[in-house]
Amino acid sequence: MDPRTPPDDPQSWAARARELALALGFDRAGIAPAEPTAHSAFLREWVARGYAGTMDWIGRRLEERVDPRRVLASARSVVVTGFVYAPHDRPPLPPGAAEVSRYAGGEDYHDVLVGRLRALGDALEALAGRSLEQRAYVDTGPVLERALAARAGVGWIGKNSCVIDRELGSWLFLGVLLSELPMEPDAPVADHCGTCRACLDACPTDAFPEPYVLDATRCISYTTIELRGDIPGALREAHGSRVFGCDVCQEVCPWNGRRARERPADPLGLRERIAARPEWRAPTLAWLLSLSEDDWRAATRRTALRRAKHRGLLRNALVAAGNSGDPALLPHVRRHAEGNDALLADHARWALTRLEAGPPAGGPG
Repeated sequence: MDPRTPPDDPQSWAARARELALALGFDRAGIAPAEPTAHSAFLREWVARGYAGTMDWIGRRLEERVDPRRVLASARSVVVTGFVYAPHDRPPLPPGAAEVSRYAGGEDYHDVLVGRLRALGDALEALAGRSLEQRAYVDTGPVLERALAARAGVGWIGKNSCVIDRELGSWLFLGVLLSELPMEPDAPVADHCGTCRACLDACPTDAFPEPYVLDATRCISYTTIELRGDIPGALREAHGSRVFGCDVCQEVCPWNGRRARERPADPLGLRERIAARPEWRAPTLAWLLSLSEDDWRAATRRTALRRAKHRGLLRNALVAAGNSGDPALLPHVRRHAEGNDALLADHARWALTRLEAGPPAGGPG
């Protein structure tokens, strides 16, 4: 395709959008029509079941999430991008360390990738020779990235509700660009989960009431990041050492293991920017429990870890301390048990009870 010749039909626009997305550093790109999908229609039922928990913002703009044209009335197409963010393995945590989800310890992926999407929009405008109505989102707008990714053929939605690509696995950040340009959509890909239920069986908190359906209120990613109040007592032990997010359902997925390919090349250095900083690869619980709010602000600057707030991270670290079986953490936990914050004191007392009882029979949690 001659770069000097603007596309003049939906097929050409789609081809150019995919080419530009890959040139801008994305690993996958597909096109979906700007309309509801079979997956997005289920959102109404999902919210009605109470699976969104305290995430009221989902329900407030529910119809926009179902239909992209309610976000951008002129939208005719959605460019969906995928970007691999995690290595396929990582070393075991050392004793006394906390676990942070693989995506969260580096430069905030929202900021890194939304700039790439906006550059894609600018490139399409330049090619069209006119201003275009477009909206770019990376996990922050009223759109269902996973439903659109499945419709665009970027991957299929697995039983763990993640989008899975046969070559890249599911360690994917998804982005969407709503555009008024007419683009020929890509065909969806088939579901390749088959009879496998590794993710469902491995979930520490039984957060999947059925395949393909996540009850967020039981998901550790929700309870450590989105939930602002008490972590339910029945779920605390299952948190183990996790203080921000949970990767279990992806770690056990065969598509992220022996079947996964090497990560794509990264000539623009985007993965290096997103990669976890040294202090967040295996932060110690003692360090986390000692963080003042100012220290926390400095340590989490420009990372997605800010989402949990300082208080939330301390709450999570107290639960992890209670699961650790490490008596060296007792002074840190007692300090919070005697503090003025009722939420932290409650979780600290729970942790104290477990630590003072000694290590569990199976060793530290």
